[in-house]
Amino acid sequence: MTDTPTLGYIGTGLMGAPMSARLLDAGFALTVWNRTAAKAEPLVEKGAALGDNPSDVAAKSDIVFMCLTDTKAVQEAVFGENGVAQGARKGAVLVDFSSIQPEATREMSARLLAETGMAWINAPVSGGVPGAEAGTLAIMAGGDAAAFAKVETVVLKMAAKFTLMGPSGAGQTTKLCNQVIVGCTMAVLAEAARLATNAGVDATRLPEALEGGFADSKPLQIFLPRMVNAQHEPPLGHVYTMLKDLDSVTDLARSCTSPVPFTAMAAEQFRLLSARGGNEADALEIFKLSGASAL
Repeated sequence: MTDTPTLGYIGTGLMGAPMSARLLDAGFALTVWNRTAAKAEPLVEKGAALGDNPSDVAAKSDIVFMCLTDTKAVQEAVFGENGVAQGARKGAVLVDFSSIQPEATREMSARLLAETGMAWINAPVSGGVPGAEAGTLAIMAGGDAAAFAKVETVVLKMAAKFTLMGPSGAGQTTKLCNQVIVGCTMAVLAEAARLATNAGVDATRLPEALEGGFADSKPLQIFLPRMVNAQHEPPLGHVYTMLKDLDSVTDLARSCTSPVPFTAMAAEQFRLLSARGGNEADALEIFKLSGASAL
C-alpha cells in the first residue's frame, strides 16, 4: 500500500454519500459504486470515478470502504457475482461500516482473508447523517491491529473517534451496545415529550430546561426537538435500520444469556412504528405512536 492509498466506497446512501464526499475533499482518489447508480452521480460530479461493480472498485483500491443495509447486502457485495472478493488485492483492506451481526462478520472476514489475502475491519458507525457530514462520527472497530493501523489515518478523515475494540466482530458487538442506548433513549425521550405535552408543558423547551443536568445528552438536544416539531426530513435514520439492530441485540443477548428487557420493549415500539408508518419512516416518529391521532 502506498503512502497515499487509492480508495473505493461501496454503498453511497444516507451515510456513504457524505462520508465519500469527505474523502474527496481530503484529496484522495476515490472510486464509488452503488446499486442504484443515481445515488453515486453527485460524487462523480465532485470528482469520484464510477466503478462498474464491487469487483471493479476492489481492483482499483488499496482500501475499500463499504456501508450497506444488512448482512445479506454485505454478503452479496463481497461474495456475490462481481463482488469484492473477485477483484480483491492481497494486502488490501476492506473496512465495513455496515451494522450487521457479529458472527456473520467473523465468518465473512475469515473467508475473505483465506480466499484473497484481503483483510477485513468491521467498523460500524454512530453519529447519523449529521455526524457523517461534519466528520464527527464515532466508529468502533474489530479486526487485526496491523490492518487497523493501515486504515486509521484515512478513517479519521471521516470520524472524530476510531477505536479498535478487539478481534473480528468486536466492532459489531460494540455497535449493538450503542444501539441499546440509542434505541432505548429514543423511546424514553418520546415518552417524556408526550408526558410534557399532555400535561400542558411546552415539550420543545425540555432541552433548554434540562441542559447541564443529569438528564442532558446529545439525544435530548438533537432528537427531542425533531420529534415534537415533526421534523423528519432528512431522516436521521430509518426505522428499519434501528429495528434490525435491536433485533440483532436480542439475538446476541440470547446467545450469551444476557437479559435485555428494555431493548425488547423498545424494539416492539419500533416494530409498531414500522407496521404503521412503513420501513422508511424516520425512527424519531416513534413519538407519534402515543399521540391522540397516532399513525
